This record gives sequence, C-alpha cells and structure tokens, in this order.
Amino acid sequence: MIEFLTAETFKQKVFDYEKNSEWKFEGDKPAVIDFYADWCGPCKMVAPILEELAQEYEGKLNIYKVDTEAEQELAAVFGIRSIPSLLFIPLNDQPQMAMGALPKDTFKKAFKDVLGVE
Repeated sequence: MIEFLTAETFKQKVFDYEKNSEWKFEGDKPAVIDFYADWCGPCKMVAPILEELAQEYEGKLNIYKVDTEAEQELAAVFGIRSIPSLLFIPLNDQPQMAMGALPKDTFKKAFKDVLGVE
C-alpha cells in the first residue's frame, strides 16, 4: 500500500533532516518516494504503476508519495525542481534520485540494482 507522507511522518519514517545533517535512513526496509503534484500529467502516468508495484513488492519495500504542493519545505530540502522525482532509498546506502515518469520495468530494475529487492 502506498502511504502519503507529510513533513512530520517523513521525519519519522525516512529521514529527520532537522536533527541530522548526514543521511540517516529511519526505515526498516528499502523505500521509494514519489515527489508529485496533482496537476502533473507524467505524475498521473506513474501513479498506477506505483500502485501495482506496491502490491507486487508488499513486505519487501515501502512506497511513499509526497505532494510537493502541500509539502513545499520537504520538496525544498531535496531540491525538487521537476516532477515526478523519485527517490530510491536502499537500507544501508546513499539514496539515488531519478527524474521523470519511469516505465514499470525501469522501476523493477532500480528495485533490484539500487535497493537489492527482487
């Protein structure tokens, strides 16, 4: 299931950027964060793909969404300038950002290569 994050829940589940200057992932499994906006066409194309992947990979990784209109501070912390922007977060490594609407097989490849999840 996809969970929508606010700045507050983001700090609890992903990264407390107010306390930590160095990246420290708070999650217990790899994650993907979709930075989106309701008016964004490519974001609407990605949404159903992420819904499918959330079901396929349930229990293996978390998929989160952040509304860049509602959570402007959060978008600013990550320097989000174009949407959709997707943040792939492995458990014990640095996160990697991807821009634009990705096809499903590209997500699956990133899950395997970046997150170590199959």
